[in-house]
Amino acid sequence: MDKFETLTGIAAPMPLVNIDTDMIIPKQFLKTIKRSGLGVNLFDEMRFDRQGNEIADFVLNKPQYREAEILIAGDNFGCGSSREHAPWAIKDFGIRCVVAPSYADIFYNNCFKNGILPIVLPQEQVDVLMKDAEKGSNARMSVDLEAQTITTSDGETFSFEVDSFKKHCLMNGLDDIGLTMEKVDSVKAFEAKASAERPWV
Repeated sequence: MDKFETLTGIAAPMPLVNIDTDMIIPKQFLKTIKRSGLGVNLFDEMRFDRQGNEIADFVLNKPQYREAEILIAGDNFGCGSSREHAPWAIKDFGIRCVVAPSYADIFYNNCFKNGILPIVLPQEQVDVLMKDAEKGSNARMSVDLEAQTITTSDGETFSFEVDSFKKHCLMNGLDDIGLTMEKVDSVKAFEAKASAERPWV
């Protein structure tokens, strides 16, 4: 998993509440177990019409937001089913950070396991970031995970809270497998001792 330390990039405004995981990645794209390749179908039913043509007024189809790395969203982001494909699609599209007043718990935790930083801020602060994001590609926000701050293009800074363990995992690029591999020496030592004490097992 890629490390997340700092990020400066374009923020896309999506002022919708209750964006569920089926909106993020519709069910017909859940056949794969690969984490890559889902970005093209992110928000598929909002990005494309039934003929597969881009819907011009959808935010991520606008030229200024095609390279967005930050998403400013509404309340209860990621609600609905617990599909991990949702953060896979977000990450594969290129978005590394989502900011919202609240998230569905499973989606929130899945973000950390997939290299995405979900930031929770009060609605009034999200409103400021939303307005800043509406400026387009010239307005770049900066996220500093170590300092736990997000800064607007105008230099206004907000602090956010994040669980210390989740922060450690993101900053060191550790998913569940990575965490296990940190203990590989201890595992090998245990196995060697167990084999010596119980060679018949």
